[in-house]
Amino acid sequence: MVAIVVAEKPSAARNMASALGGTKGRYKDTVYEVASLRGHLYEFVQPHAMVDSSLADTYQKWDLGNLPWNPQDLSWKREPQKKDANVIKALRSALGRGDEIVIATDLDPSGEGDLLFWEAIDELGFHGKRFSRMEFTDESKASIRKAFEQRRPVRAMQDEGGYRKAMYRSQWDFLSMQFTRIATAMGRQSGQDLVLRQGRLKSAMVSLVGDQQNAYDAYVKKPFFQNRFRDENNVLYTNPDEPQCEQRGQVPQRYGPSAVVLDSKTDKRTAPPKLLDLASLSSMLVGKDVKANLTLSTYQKMYEDQVVSYPRTEDKTITPEQFKDLAPLVDTIAVVVGVDAGLLTHRQPRSTHVKTRGAHGANRPGPKVPSSLGEVERKYGKAGRLIYEMLAKNYLAMLAEDYLYEQQKGHVEKYPDFVGIASVPKSPGWRTVFDPDAGDDADEGDGDESGKGLGQNAEPFTFEGANKRPEHPTMKWLMKQLEKSDVGTGATRTSTYSEVTNDKAKYPLLIEKDRKLRLAQAGEMSWRLLPGTHIGDLGLTEKVYADMRDIAAGTATAEERLAVVADWVREDIVTMTKNAASMRAELGLKERVGAARVEGVWQAAPGGPKKAAFKKIWSGHEFSDDEVAKLLAGETISFEVRPKADKPFTVTGALGVGDFKGRRFVGFQLEGLDKPTKWSGRTFTPAEITVLLAGQALEIDNFVSARTGKTFGCKVRWDAKAKKIIPDFGSGDEPPRSWCQVTFTDAQRKDLAAGKTIEGTGFVSAKGKTFDARISWKEEGGTKKIVPSFG
Repeated sequence: MVAIVVAEKPSAARNMASALGGTKGRYKDTVYEVASLRGHLYEFVQPHAMVDSSLADTYQKWDLGNLPWNPQDLSWKREPQKKDANVIKALRSALGRGDEIVIATDLDPSGEGDLLFWEAIDELGFHGKRFSRMEFTDESKASIRKAFEQRRPVRAMQDEGGYRKAMYRSQWDFLSMQFTRIATAMGRQSGQDLVLRQGRLKSAMVSLVGDQQNAYDAYVKKPFFQNRFRDENNVLYTNPDEPQCEQRGQVPQRYGPSAVVLDSKTDKRTAPPKLLDLASLSSMLVGKDVKANLTLSTYQKMYEDQVVSYPRTEDKTITPEQFKDLAPLVDTIAVVVGVDAGLLTHRQPRSTHVKTRGAHGANRPGPKVPSSLGEVERKYGKAGRLIYEMLAKNYLAMLAEDYLYEQQKGHVEKYPDFVGIASVPKSPGWRTVFDPDAGDDADEGDGDESGKGLGQNAEPFTFEGANKRPEHPTMKWLMKQLEKSDVGTGATRTSTYSEVTNDKAKYPLLIEKDRKLRLAQAGEMSWRLLPGTHIGDLGLTEKVYADMRDIAAGTATAEERLAVVADWVREDIVTMTKNAASMRAELGLKERVGAARVEGVWQAAPGGPKKAAFKKIWSGHEFSDDEVAKLLAGETISFEVRPKADKPFTVTGALGVGDFKGRRFVGFQLEGLDKPTKWSGRTFTPAEITVLLAGQALEIDNFVSARTGKTFGCKVRWDAKAKKIIPDFGSGDEPPRSWCQVTFTDAQRKDLAAGKTIEGTGFVSAKGKTFDARISWKEEGGTKKIVPSFG
């Protein structure tokens, strides 16, 4: 009998082979062979390919009338990932040689390891085999051998709770594509042809960043003044009941100098910061100008070379075996990253960092230690050097002693309600090795850190404070919020963040500038559409996870829990429709009435007659039945339009295939005229082309500079003689719609036009620097323009 051990990925297969004695052989009377997946070898096909041919058109079109989908219509058909053809071929061959197939994929809480194994078995048709399950806490040799010896018999795919819950989550996320179609439809009805991608994690990111950005932008500083004391060591003494005054002159001068009374001294300690996951690591690297996508790609290369550990782990601790495996390498790693090994005196496992649970363990250095950081940089670049240095120092800090300090508490003798606290460092411990951002990961003590402690005498003074401004959203801030809400794993958060901030993407949701986050145009619209929706609810992931637990336990079925998605889609259509009206008002957009569509056989279609559908209204003109018939017959027609012009404008054209932002469509196409089609990274809509051909100017705020890649707005008109677009950057009488990548509201433009000065935040300079300023609309040098002031 031959047992085929199926690992989740090539690196795991190497570990299995190392533990059992080779890629194939005999281990304790069992003949085995190690085979490998490479993550998910198969993926779901598009929705229209999952349904009966009679429904295909309905599931392919992005019309709200075709929603919600019925999960029972879907076959959940998969297709192989093209890049994994060789992996699939090798796996099929190995499975054919086995009498027993051993599931050796990860035992992660989400059941993902079970899903990717069973989907391969399902697609390759090996359900008739004998199956067993290896259950291991980590990939150490001892754990692998024990798991192989004690493997658990498995009857069938549907008997495994891990598979059932992971399949449910996968199906749920597939159905969530409907929410993208809803949001995108609302955007298009508002004249914005963007794909507004939604999902449990994407929508959570947009909601969090949008709310925080709004709070930051809406902040109004409210100063206050209050009596406090300060001693000669700069320690503050405060009374929580002391009144706060709006003006400095209102603060009563009723206190005088006084001695300080020391009430207590207490020795305190803090343990090293927790071990890193990929989200925490990437957040720190963003502060060193390393983008999330570069962190992901560089880390993957380093992992494949075994320089660092597995990237996509959910663990934040390591197992005793993993601690033991890395122990002999600690001193060598310390030399590479410049840490004094003499500081690493806590060589026993810490209960806060080492636990008997998990699989891959937290991110940490790998078994292959480089000779130097210079070697790392030569092979993996600056990002690789930073990754290794940060991971290594974080891990080594666990082996240093606790940070020790003395907490001193005291009060002002004459006015005992005024209390001061000082933290006096006694031994830096792990902080000498790795100190991430002064205490984000550990409590460093209360009060002021002072090498001198409390002073002897305190002087009263008038303290000037203010309400704290909300923190500007950053990647680090966002990852903390997602972790608090338990939305996604560290690795998934990082990969999704990389996707939604990718400035090369067609419709990014977030913009990352100078380590700060703001909503991109698609994100801004999504944020305004999400309030009150199911897909925008941060508790949605918790609901999905609760469903997964019930499905794994057998107290619920995926069919039951997926059925509710249809109701959520219906409700979110209603909610987003209401939100879209507010969005248009706030962003100064106009509702674009959806044109009726006509269908028929297009006789002049490329490749021969075929069925086609196109909009019946073009630039305000509704085609008559006769015009529709002529268009379908391939004839050219002419008609007049009046797009806000004093004189009608005649256009001529025929049915044709157009391309708008990468999407091909059938529709009326102008003929016989040189016409504007695109300018500065933006393709004009047919209606906009008509306006330009009529000699009118258009005000558009989402052009893209070819030189800087930045978004800007201006008025444009079409010079028919020169056959080119002429821009107007705000020399007219009205304020522009945007300035320095910030779009103004109608109210702000109204105030500017009235000569008022307004507060502005989040502007981005030509060099990419974010700044705040007071701005006004003034005439300078004979031209009206936005004038900032920074006083």
